[in-house]
Amino acid sequence: MKARGMGRVFRRGSVWWIQYSFRGGQHRESSQSTVRAKAVSLLRRRLAEMGHGRLVGPQAERLTFADLERMVIEDYEINARKSAPPFGRLAEYFPAHTRALDITADVVKTYIQKRLADGAAAATVKNEVGALGRAFTLAYRSGHLPHRPYLPSPRVSNARTGFFTDAEVKRLLTQLPAYMQPFVEAAYITGWRRGELRNLRWSQVDWEGGTIRLERGTTKSGEPRSFPFAVHPRLAALLREQRERTSEFERENDTVCPWVFHRSGHQVTWYYDGWRTACTKAGVPGRLLHDLRRSAVRNLVRVGASEQVSMSITGHKTRSVFDCYHIVSSTDQIDAVRKLAALHGAVAQEPRKVVAMGDTPAERRGTVRGQLGRSRSAKGPQVPAMPWRELASPTGFEPVPPP
Repeated sequence: MKARGMGRVFRRGSVWWIQYSFRGGQHRESSQSTVRAKAVSLLRRRLAEMGHGRLVGPQAERLTFADLERMVIEDYEINARKSAPPFGRLAEYFPAHTRALDITADVVKTYIQKRLADGAAAATVKNEVGALGRAFTLAYRSGHLPHRPYLPSPRVSNARTGFFTDAEVKRLLTQLPAYMQPFVEAAYITGWRRGELRNLRWSQVDWEGGTIRLERGTTKSGEPRSFPFAVHPRLAALLREQRERTSEFERENDTVCPWVFHRSGHQVTWYYDGWRTACTKAGVPGRLLHDLRRSAVRNLVRVGASEQVSMSITGHKTRSVFDCYHIVSSTDQIDAVRKLAALHGAVAQEPRKVVAMGDTPAERRGTVRGQLGRSRSAKGPQVPAMPWRELASPTGFEPVPPP
């Protein structure tokens, strides 16, 4: 083991150590054994790791599941995440002293199978494995691990399909309590989240500018957002009605209510039982409040708003929402199919409209040329006098006026 570049083993006291070089740096590591053969075996393992271009080293071998969990918790705190990492079930399965290197793809696969067999939803298990993957990423970026291992993940097919139509929303509003009706209608128009509307204050309503705004840090993404309610007559009327009701409540109770949507001066409290009952009576059982948000996104796309503009209004951070919600512009589909029909030669040509021309001067006076006072006889066909915008055009464009 004394060949040049192959490292060496040596003894300090009664414990055998190894020494090797990797990428210009010299490393010494204790075998924690008084047996020379164990030190030689450790050196051979390190040389094999270096042969594959990655050195695990003692630091990685000492990293445990408890260390991974701690890294994720600290990352959540640094980024001011409101939720806690889903490490509860993971901590029950992996003991705290489990080495991070022992959490391989096969081990995670076994964990996934067990969780699914216990009745856990695939999306829940996917979030748990994702949190574990985040822990490995943090450990790799911090230099505690030489690489981030591959972790399998269950496939999730839970694209949301619930949407509301205008007629369904109108029926639903009649089944809801009076204090909930403006809240639900505003959610359908703006597509904002329940918490964003629930925490909306009158100070965030700019009557002069005609916008309602969400301040930075109050949204899920942390970014500010606004909605120009002045150009939406129904939303503008809804906010004015809500302001009148709030002012009346403040005068009667000699108090100030900061909330736009409230019940007797208090923030709106969401009752799932009442919501489900109202949906059943309205003929839309099983719908979720979040379906109003999906409907708002689809409505924006249907009227021709771009994906970027739609996301800026509703507060979606990535365009994956359109894939998740299966939202496709019907206008784009119609245009695409028209082009496909043209390619196949299946486009029906609109027949040209032929206008019968009169031969007598009296009949010609009813034409455009006759009205313009042209004295010379027209050799070409005479066009009957009518507004130019009413003339039929096979191309869909307005005809050019005659010289």
